[in-house]
Amino acid sequence: MAKKVLIISTSLRGGSNSEILAKECEKGARDTGCDVEYISLKGKELKFCIGCLSCLSKGSCVLKDDVPEIMAKVKEAEVIVYATPVYYYEMSGQMKVLLDRLNPLYQTDYAFRDIYMIATAAEAEESAFDKAYNGLQGWVDCFEKATLKGIVTGAGIGDANDAPNHGDAMKRAYELGRKL
Repeated sequence: MAKKVLIISTSLRGGSNSEILAKECEKGARDTGCDVEYISLKGKELKFCIGCLSCLSKGSCVLKDDVPEIMAKVKEAEVIVYATPVYYYEMSGQMKVLLDRLNPLYQTDYAFRDIYMIATAAEAEESAFDKAYNGLQGWVDCFEKATLKGIVTGAGIGDANDAPNHGDAMKRAYELGRKL
């Protein structure tokens, strides 16, 4: 049976480089026969978590937006790949909001086990990704059946639609998809 993969692009930018790499990952996963679903947060409404913790007793969030639909897909996926641009050495705000809002999954029988990150940054140093990756590690640590398995980085990719000019990053994103 094909592995169920969910790729979530958290960038809202037109010509998003992290999204371009996420699409390349999707291509690699499809080429190996994975059951892949791709979600972009563009056009989605994500409200900030208000910290009421009602989700832990009710099993769902009191806020009404697009998160429950995304959450259902996250819960059923075996592998999740989060793609994010890195702003000020951290994951995008949209990604952080989504991670916070996935709190109702904490006490469920979620299917995900392997978590990956794809990230791009204008900064050319690989250390630019450390805080974003550590932030995702903090979320994964709360789900004891899940493991953060790795990251594909695109350092020094700043201008919109620049990722295809970085063949090494494109290849790593495709190869990540193939190994999922």
